[in-house]
Amino acid sequence: MDFGQQLLIAFSLMLVLEGVVPFLYPQRWRQLVRQLAEIDDRQLRVAGLISMLVGVALLYLING
Repeated sequence: MDFGQQLLIAFSLMLVLEGVVPFLYPQRWRQLVRQLAEIDDRQLRVAGLISMLVGVALLYLING
């Protein structure tokens, strides 16, 4: 399996996981989006950075 195919699989899985909450709990998802709109940019950036670092660390651990 080449890198492009793996990247496409990872992207597809991300879309599936991202769609679970709005599919199962649309009202709660809408409420979460409203709350996120009120968070300042700095907090969102920090959360995004932490998310990326955790993802990179997991990839490193998995691929050793």
